[in-house]
Amino acid sequence: MSDKSPRVLAVASGGGHWIQLCRMIPAWDGCHVTYVTTDPGFRTEVEAIAAARGQQRPGYHVVIEANRLQKMKLVRALTQMVWILLRVRPDVVITTGAAPGYFALRLGAMMGCRTVWLDSIANAEELSMAGQKAGKHAGLWLTQWEHLATQDGADGKGPHYKGTVI
Repeated sequence: MSDKSPRVLAVASGGGHWIQLCRMIPAWDGCHVTYVTTDPGFRTEVEAIAAARGQQRPGYHVVIEANRLQKMKLVRALTQMVWILLRVRPDVVITTGAAPGYFALRLGAMMGCRTVWLDSIANAEELSMAGQKAGKHAGLWLTQWEHLATQDGADGKGPHYKGTVI
């Protein structure tokens, strides 16, 4: 891996968001990856997966868990994400949601990063609330359900469908 390898910031809350993000790890072969999540216990998981794939040991940061009803925690999560982005200086921010991913995507875009929002596979009937808010700000907005993709996905106003992460 060279110093010119893309720096990827991969961000997800715990639970299904995290599982889905980890299923995309093969896509980052050849990249310098830093993970951001809300659970310090996930570090050993991504380090083991990266080692098994021959990837460089990834960076890892933990932010506070917060949701839209916890305003003070959201402010703290936002502050943590600013610090992480300034420290890591990623080329690409990719997220499956929710609040930490939203902040990373919006801040990353302001810093000139390429951004990808992958809406949750759990949202089969409608786009997630976070996806509806963040997707329109993403450089690439993806849904894993073909019937949720829109014709205007090409211009960033709606999600694309390119397949699923199994």
